[in-house]
Amino acid sequence: MPDNAAEVTAAGIARLAGVGRAAVSNWRRRHADFPKPVGGTETSPTFALGDVERWLRAQGKLAEVPLRERVWQLLTGHPAGGAAALCQVGAVLLLVRDRPAVWHRLSEGTDDQLAEMLPVALDPALTARLGEAHPVHLPDAAGLGPTVPLLRGAAELAADLGPREAYAFLLGRHLDANLRQYTLTPPAPAALMAALAGLVPVERAATSPGGKGAPGGPGGPDGTAAGGRAAGGRAAGAQSVGAQAAGEQSAGEQSAGEQAARERAAGSVLDPASGTGGLLGAAGSAVSVYAQERDPDLAALTALRLALDTDAPVRVAGGDSLRADAFPGLAVDAVVCHPPFNERNWGHDELAYDPRWEYGFPARTESELAWVQHALAHVRDGGTAVLLMPPAAASRRSGRRIRADLLRRGALRAVVALPAGAAPPYGIPLHLWVLRRPGAGQPAAPHVLLIDAAAAVAAPAEGPAAPGATTPAPAAHGAVAPSPGRGKLPWQTVHSTVLDAWHAFDRGGAAPERAGVCRVLPVIELLDDDVDLAPARHLPPPAAGGGVAELAAIRDRLTATLTRTAELTPAAPARPRAEEPAADRRPMTTVGELARAGALVLKSGTTAAGGSVPVLTEQDVLAGTGPTGPAGGAAEGDEPVLTEPGDVVVPLIGGGTVARVVDESTAGAALGRNLSLLRPDPEALDPWFLAGYLRGSANQRQASSYASTATRLDVRRLRLPRLPLADQRRYGERYRTLASFEESLRHAARLGEQLVRGLYDGLADGTVEPH
Repeated sequence: MPDNAAEVTAAGIARLAGVGRAAVSNWRRRHADFPKPVGGTETSPTFALGDVERWLRAQGKLAEVPLRERVWQLLTGHPAGGAAALCQVGAVLLLVRDRPAVWHRLSEGTDDQLAEMLPVALDPALTARLGEAHPVHLPDAAGLGPTVPLLRGAAELAADLGPREAYAFLLGRHLDANLRQYTLTPPAPAALMAALAGLVPVERAATSPGGKGAPGGPGGPDGTAAGGRAAGGRAAGAQSVGAQAAGEQSAGEQSAGEQAARERAAGSVLDPASGTGGLLGAAGSAVSVYAQERDPDLAALTALRLALDTDAPVRVAGGDSLRADAFPGLAVDAVVCHPPFNERNWGHDELAYDPRWEYGFPARTESELAWVQHALAHVRDGGTAVLLMPPAAASRRSGRRIRADLLRRGALRAVVALPAGAAPPYGIPLHLWVLRRPGAGQPAAPHVLLIDAAAAVAAPAEGPAAPGATTPAPAAHGAVAPSPGRGKLPWQTVHSTVLDAWHAFDRGGAAPERAGVCRVLPVIELLDDDVDLAPARHLPPPAAGGGVAELAAIRDRLTATLTRTAELTPAAPARPRAEEPAADRRPMTTVGELARAGALVLKSGTTAAGGSVPVLTEQDVLAGTGPTGPAGGAAEGDEPVLTEPGDVVVPLIGGGTVARVVDESTAGAALGRNLSLLRPDPEALDPWFLAGYLRGSANQRQASSYASTATRLDVRRLRLPRLPLADQRRYGERYRTLASFEESLRHAARLGEQLVRGLYDGLADGTVEPH
């Protein structure tokens, strides 16, 4: 294939040269010899990769294109599309891994000879790993011809990284580049589901991996995600094999229940809605692996990913699991599944008399309960199924009869409420249902375990809060506990809370009760008219505000904070001295002029979710808190802007008069969108003087533009007076004192809100006396 057959976008050019996309736009404007677009659209043109490489080398901007980038560009430029190219690459990498001598012999031939012989070599390799009816369909020799350079490059990349890691890198990059087509499921919930199903050793399940992927793991060496599902289609899991556990447990501490979990880890596992196979990858080293996926492209990607991940027999089928079950009669040791939510067209009309509905025929609006029964139909007696469910499935009236039968017959063993932000859709707290198929002649389990992991995450730490720290108000009984948000969840706490309770309950039918977090409930107490399984509705409320002692401690902290606030209250304003010029007669300058003079550097936030650096968001600046945005990465081709002590951060949208000086606690965070950062030269500008003047109401008003629905600030038009550095520092010290007073007021308001809420709750539930 000629070099110019591969095309690259402006973002790809930026990645090749190690610059931002703005630099590529400048090159196109300033250099008449920059390669012309050969495809794409007017707003997103593509360029011939070979022409771009030659131009970059001629300009001294590129020594050599990294191998992984060359292979990626060949893949994105494939005429059949990225998914089809990944199938061909995965098949060849499987050949490289399992039959290296065959690949070596074939690769010595010409491109035409390789294309001619590959189908003959790939067919037995795929059949040996995936069975006769595998979903990987490859083109003939003529169809493989244009892909030969990509296949050779992928094999070369596999020699550097390994076949599994090379495929994981390409798959992860493909999924990240097509976010609208796939719903990626984070690795932490997948690891927790596998642990609940008994599919991983206990020490691996102690906590979840952090970030989007581990080096060399299926998330890719570059940290991209490799688990997902087609948008609107079947659910996918998260990152696969190699998820790192942060906590370990000695062999002497392993209980009988934990040993049983180890024994089940050597069994068979099925995911009937597999997406790209992430959940099955998180399940560890099973003896045999089964998967079904409605999307034929994802079914092929799943098969190849699992075949490269494990040496176990892999059987993957295409098709709708509910309408056309590819494994009738199969009974595995465990099922893990993240089914599609809220499907109306799941087969209600044609499946009315299906034998899988042992617990009742699901209503049209209860597709999730159809998946629950499908999972139970495929586990052996005593086998475990773990499904990620929407919270509505626990309380909708249309499903109460099926929920009641699941409880009566002992099939439903636990319901776990995860914090909001655990998995998509991120705005709601999803549930995990842990089910176990009742054995013939075995008595029904009389109890069910309810866990609210969100309450465990939201519980305030013991002891007084640090000055200026945000103290969360306790959630009202029955309310959804607040969550730190997407990307900020303490997964080690979630895993330990859930797994400690589950292992104790699974081992002996009981678990230590934790107010608001965990409770073992008799099944009979749930069998009312609603059969509502939402954990928050049945857990005993925690003591108001953490108990009377905690309320007293909050009151003491509030008293101390109010005393400090009174000390920081500014003195009465004084008139300017006669010798000082009036404010309207002082010489003025603008931020734009100072930037051109080199007195400060002006940067804009570009960060979106997806990396490893916490993000300082617009809401953080307005609220005066630390970075609470999810770990983020800059948009493709851009580097994140990292804050430093002394920087001044200004929100661009909303019309608020806010400018914040970055301190040590905020330094190192990535600058979020709709924020502007000013980095003053300390020899020319005092940061507190700069921030104070930028907050002036009149200043912000004259520098703002007004659209139909929002106000946007033009930072370059903000004005401040030209003053000697000594005078700047005098003003800056006053502004610093005002900022301390403002933060003390905020902290007092948070403590007061917590105290008031705790007293209201305590008076209502009788833990506080009305005197």
